[in-house]
Amino acid sequence: MKKSSLVIVIILVAVSSFAQNSRDEKREKKEAKRQKINEMVRQAEEGVLVYEKQNIFGIQLRSNGYGAFYEMGKMKTNRKTNIYRLDITEIKDHKEEKLLGGGFLFGNPFIYGKRNFFYPITLGFGQQYILGQKGNKNGVAVSAVYNAGVSIGLLRPYYVDVQGTGNQEKSIKYSQDSVAFINGPFLGASGLGKGWSEIKVKPGGFAKAAMRFDYGRYNESVNGLEIGMSVEAYADKIPIMLFQKDKRIFFQAYLALLFGKRK
Repeated sequence: MKKSSLVIVIILVAVSSFAQNSRDEKREKKEAKRQKINEMVRQAEEGVLVYEKQNIFGIQLRSNGYGAFYEMGKMKTNRKTNIYRLDITEIKDHKEEKLLGGGFLFGNPFIYGKRNFFYPITLGFGQQYILGQKGNKNGVAVSAVYNAGVSIGLLRPYYVDVQGTGNQEKSIKYSQDSVAFINGPFLGASGLGKGWSEIKVKPGGFAKAAMRFDYGRYNESVNGLEIGMSVEAYADKIPIMLFQKDKRIFFQAYLALLFGKRK
């Protein structure tokens, strides 16, 4: 009987001690979390960018086209954030010029000599490094951004509508009828639905560097501008326009408008 009572007492003491330790650990975690939140609030009031994750969307105007991107970032230190970024863009040739088809003032426009649309899709890894904090809520944080990775170029044939024999309208691409594609007579560009089933994939790589200016008033939101340059290189030459040199390497500058969230 004494032995049984002793065992019960030992078990009760152990359970009580475990429960006490568990409560102490919970209190310590709550206190640490509270202090962390207070520190983040203080830093936000002082204009310091502090967060765990950020999700950014961007619309960009490039020297040879346009595009959009999505970026996910995970902060590693007070100044450094690892970023994963997906860009979808279109590269245009600087010689592209829209003309009116059919010889009418309000005819259907087309781009003379354009062989293909070219849509690079890039997926990269890099970092955002904060060079200067805001100083206050109304300030501007300045960061350097750099990333690199793979580029998948999608080449879609460009179709034009021409007038064939017997005044019949037909839609052609360069490889189907090069004479009519060059000489016409042109009625205009074909619809947006043409060529999607004929896309060719052109693999390559890219590198990008930029300066980012975050002027958002609240730490939880991203509002800013990004100014940068990038280079893309492909295994094959990319035919975009007739009578122009096909390129493997594309250099471009860009300006992007940013918006997103932090937490």
